[in-house]
Amino acid sequence: MRNRYLILVFLIFLLFQGCKTVSNKVDNTISKEEQKLSKFLNKTVEELKIEFGEPDLVETTEKENKNFVYLKSKLKIKCERRFEINPKNIVVGYSSKNCF
Repeated sequence: MRNRYLILVFLIFLLFQGCKTVSNKVDNTISKEEQKLSKFLNKTVEELKIEFGEPDLVETTEKENKNFVYLKSKLKIKCERRFEINPKNIVVGYSSKNCF
């Protein structure tokens, strides 16, 4: 009986270690994505287009800014990157969703 308890505790320990490893990998990937996108802050639209090409969608906001939306699909997961562009064609913000 005691051996079964020890085996169960050991298996639970391994499960938590595996989850921690996956969490660390996701955090590292998100950090790299943030670093990549933050390079474009205060850069021109031309520099953004050199890296990502023409946007898949252009939206106009209430502040007369534009949102350039880049869509990508990988393993049936849709990645969406948005860059906010001011009237002077400078990148002033960004967001990323599901981009790994």
